[in-house]
Amino acid sequence: MSEVFLKDFESFAGPSTAEGPEWLEPIRREAMEQFARKGFPTSRDEEWRFTPVTRIAQGTWQQAWTRLSGEEDGFGRVSPDDLDPFVFGQADWSTLVFVDGEFSPELSKVGILPAGVQVTSLSGALRNGGDLLERHLTRYAAIEESPFTALNTAFLRDGGVIHVPAGVEMPVPIHLVYVTTPEADGTVSHPRNLIVLERNARASVVESYVALAGGAQYWTNPVTEIRTGPNSWLEHTRIQRESEAAFHVATTQVEVHRDSHYRSFSMAMGAALARHNLNVRLADQSSEALLYGLYLTRNEQLVDTHTTIYHDHPNCHSWEVYKGILDGRSRAVFNGKVMVQPEAQKTNAKQTNRNLILSDFAKVDTKPQLEIFADDVKCTHGATVGRLPELPLFYARSRGLPAADAERLLTYAFAAEVIEEVVLVPVRDELEALVRERIALR
Repeated sequence: MSEVFLKDFESFAGPSTAEGPEWLEPIRREAMEQFARKGFPTSRDEEWRFTPVTRIAQGTWQQAWTRLSGEEDGFGRVSPDDLDPFVFGQADWSTLVFVDGEFSPELSKVGILPAGVQVTSLSGALRNGGDLLERHLTRYAAIEESPFTALNTAFLRDGGVIHVPAGVEMPVPIHLVYVTTPEADGTVSHPRNLIVLERNARASVVESYVALAGGAQYWTNPVTEIRTGPNSWLEHTRIQRESEAAFHVATTQVEVHRDSHYRSFSMAMGAALARHNLNVRLADQSSEALLYGLYLTRNEQLVDTHTTIYHDHPNCHSWEVYKGILDGRSRAVFNGKVMVQPEAQKTNAKQTNRNLILSDFAKVDTKPQLEIFADDVKCTHGATVGRLPELPLFYARSRGLPAADAERLLTYAFAAEVIEEVVLVPVRDELEALVRERIALR
């Protein structure tokens, strides 16, 4: 399979076809060489032993832009009405829409921005130049860490670029919407996002991966790089509701600087196989990361969440809560690591993973990890896997609720406890509605 991607790469990055500034070409080539050396991970790789990617590795994937380049543009294939279920009813938000991996200016809307703020497509930023991309793009997500990141870096072409300069507070959230159409069946896309907040900046960013009606089988391979400057604040919400026949393997790499705050919420409920690697580095003193997540699986879905929080400096705080609801013959994997370096005294870290099993055939592999090399710390972790407790069920039924309704109500309450951590009210309301719909709660 590597040979196919090598051939595609030469067509994409050859001397006569290369897109982007000169400094990017050697980075792309190094990434392609890295992928060619390592190839796709196998079950012998510790980080992937619970998540076989054979169906991706053995698939015949065509690059989305070559497959769809002869068709009508994204605005022709997708209408504003098609986007209504995915934009939370917020017409005033700055929204960048990408159709089958390509930026759609007709469907996007960027309002009047504060001075110096940049909200644009990566393809446009590459054409327009400037030093923002050279300073930050590809600097945080290491190609050595994952062959999927290497492949994305080799083929990076489009995505969202957000830059909030020092002292600026964004008045409304920014929404990046990646829409895949039924016409994208058999394709692969590599979205690349860059989010940079400078000193004393503040913003909310929502990142959505959605599919229109139809069971298309495609592969989305996104990478998001985030840097928060000193004393900045970022709320980052990530929603994955792809086609349940699709594949989604994503990496989010975050670097948090002094006195800054990064708050993440991730929801996964789509794709046949979904993997999200969320890596947060607390890169200076007194920084904070709050990570919340919810995954819902059914039928034979597999959702894999790998998180790593690097405590490299003293007086930093991290808090992580992920929950899962599993039905059918589905499977979930959770691997959460907290790494505390010797210099990171006064670290305060807590990690929790809780899983609710709704069927006899669903399965969870959960592995919370602490690696602590400092002695003056407060770190805890824990994981649970089980069914609904009998006592609350009995209490609900004693109040007249039928058994099925009582189970649905308690399942919703289990999910709502983590959804309530979403700060943006329209997003929180929509996620609650999605959970109610999934569990058929009236």
